[in-house]
Amino acid sequence: MNPLRAVVLDTDGVLLDSAVLHAAAWKAAFDGCLDAWASDARTDRQLPFDAEGEYRELVDGKSRLDGALALLTARGIELPPGTAADPPGCATVRAVAARKEQAFTAALRAGDVRAFPEVRPVLEVLRAQGMRCAAASASRHARPLLEATGLAGLVDVLVDGTDAERLALAGKPDPALFLEAARRLRADPADTALVEDALAGVEAGRRGRFGLVIGLDRTRVAAAAAALRANGADVVLADLTALVGAVTGARS
Repeated sequence: MNPLRAVVLDTDGVLLDSAVLHAAAWKAAFDGCLDAWASDARTDRQLPFDAEGEYRELVDGKSRLDGALALLTARGIELPPGTAADPPGCATVRAVAARKEQAFTAALRAGDVRAFPEVRPVLEVLRAQGMRCAAASASRHARPLLEATGLAGLVDVLVDGTDAERLALAGKPDPALFLEAARRLRADPADTALVEDALAGVEAGRRGRFGLVIGLDRTRVAAAAAALRANGADVVLADLTALVGAVTGARS
């Protein structure tokens, strides 16, 4: 293994305690559409969206559009793709994605998103040790949320959903988002650790040939940790407290 020079960290669920808001927004958006579709006989009535299992397996870590398409495909529901101008609704894939965005934005207005308590001291130690750090997220909300939580100044680079759209970066499990973060850090992926809590994210790290792929499982459920390993995690941590040791151990 090459000595590690940099760390790329996912945002939602790794740095910010916001994954639960994304899951709730997907549930509100998708369950409402399931009810609407069943009432007009477009589909048979289906079970409500599982904000734990389905969220983790299908949409966690993905862009809204990719997440909506993954959900619909898994449920056998066919909708036209629609256009970026589609308002929130249930008639197209983009409308469903916009419906989720509407629900998530409302959740942000109703409450605050906070950084996990160990994040700030861990980032400070990594920077003190000369490790360059990047935050990466498929969400367009990442930048304002990192600024609001005071974390923006503790990372050298941020690649978010706005960057992904502008650069036409493919969504996870494609590693494009993380490779762009490593490029901006001027670090080779082989010299970089990637920290992710999503299955699609650790798979992206494996595909991108990052030097160390760290899965983060805050649920402490054995099956969740096993799934992260199966998708490409070299190491699974319960939180970021042990990140410095994991990176330093791989670095030496």
